[in-house]
Amino acid sequence: MQTGTNQRHVAEELNKISRDDYLATLFMPEDVRPDVQALAAFAAELRVVRQRVSEPTPGEIRLQWWHDALEGKGHGTVRANPIADRLLVAIEKHRLPTVPLKRMIAAHRFDLYDDPMPDVNQFEGYAGETRACIFQYFAMMLGDKSADPAIYAEAAGHLGVATTYTQHLLAFGYNSAKGQIYLPLSVFNSFGIDDKSILAGQNTESLRQAIGAHGEAASAHLALAQNAIKLLPKPARIAFVQSAVCALQLRYLRTQKENPFVAGAGRSEMRKMISMFAYAAKN
Repeated sequence: MQTGTNQRHVAEELNKISRDDYLATLFMPEDVRPDVQALAAFAAELRVVRQRVSEPTPGEIRLQWWHDALEGKGHGTVRANPIADRLLVAIEKHRLPTVPLKRMIAAHRFDLYDDPMPDVNQFEGYAGETRACIFQYFAMMLGDKSADPAIYAEAAGHLGVATTYTQHLLAFGYNSAKGQIYLPLSVFNSFGIDDKSILAGQNTESLRQAIGAHGEAASAHLALAQNAIKLLPKPARIAFVQSAVCALQLRYLRTQKENPFVAGAGRSEMRKMISMFAYAAKN
């Protein structure tokens, strides 16, 4: 009874805080879906820590709680949290390594502070540790258990970067209004844009060109991910269903060149679902 209750809670919480991730899990096989949702809910919880705290210290405490949970500390308290409980079940069931999850927690400490993302290398590292590893976990759970997980690394890595670019292109105005710059500042600097002008919301031609460069980088990573996905065993390909949504959103962003501060949420839920249905039918 408790297992079923926790599973429903995880699905409901994922649906509430990360609707796109929830919709993507609906395309996963039913026997693996609860485990995929547990990983996705964990990742989503980390992404919204900044939104739920008023200053860094409570956020640091929350992230440390998750780190301790993965270390096996506070067992009873941890199991009382439905997401943590189902996450630990998924880790044990699929023999998933916890080190990448701990790195994910550490990477999200960046979210708690207002320092801008310095350069492309740092951004891609952040994307790899916060998004790419989740795609790789999904593939490991859905694919051949005897296969080397490294076969999924290229697809997961590039899709992780592409989706992170897309996420922060869509949220560029929201994040900058909150004092945060997630997109690599060095690219803005190369177009003569500094962090002060971004945070002031100055929509200039140079800024639009810089945003365009970020969009091109996202598209390049998505193309590499799509090529890598084609080479994977069929059962694992559905783990990358969000590549369809990423492509849809990038097309949308190209229509929003005039004011990148107001890109918003992107395409409708119906359009996203159609794109994922089409992907599932082909893969």
